[in-house]
Amino acid sequence: MPETPDGIRTVRWNLPHHLAMIPRARATTARLLTDWGLHDLQDDVILTVDELLANAVNYGDPPITLAMQATTEALTVEVTDHSPGKVRHLDLGPEALHGRGLTIVTALTHDHGVTPLTPGPGKTVWAHWKLTPPATPPGAARLEAAIG
Repeated sequence: MPETPDGIRTVRWNLPHHLAMIPRARATTARLLTDWGLHDLQDDVILTVDELLANAVNYGDPPITLAMQATTEALTVEVTDHSPGKVRHLDLGPEALHGRGLTIVTALTHDHGVTPLTPGPGKTVWAHWKLTPPATPPGAARLEAAIG
């Protein structure tokens, strides 16, 4: 894995525009996070990668890339597709079977957003985790607070 002199670790993969690639991307992400010493974030990051890649395949256009960058302070995941379509955060009722991906991403990350590609078409949907010691996943912290 490439690492700069200041300790920034980064990877980028071009992925097939097919849902069948998502399990392999999850497994690769798990190994990478272990290699980077970020095992505590693994569950939240893998679920986020899963949701962002599923959205890119289902609603985006190829090519799709998955990128991750870790500094001493943060981990960022980016999924890029080349569709002109906008990312939509849906407000769904409890009976809905689909459409909760960005709600899940919101719950699991410290921050997330969308950056349009220039020149377009396309966008990068990103998710961000702060790595201030100890690296407590946001989802785990919220669960601990709720259980109390």
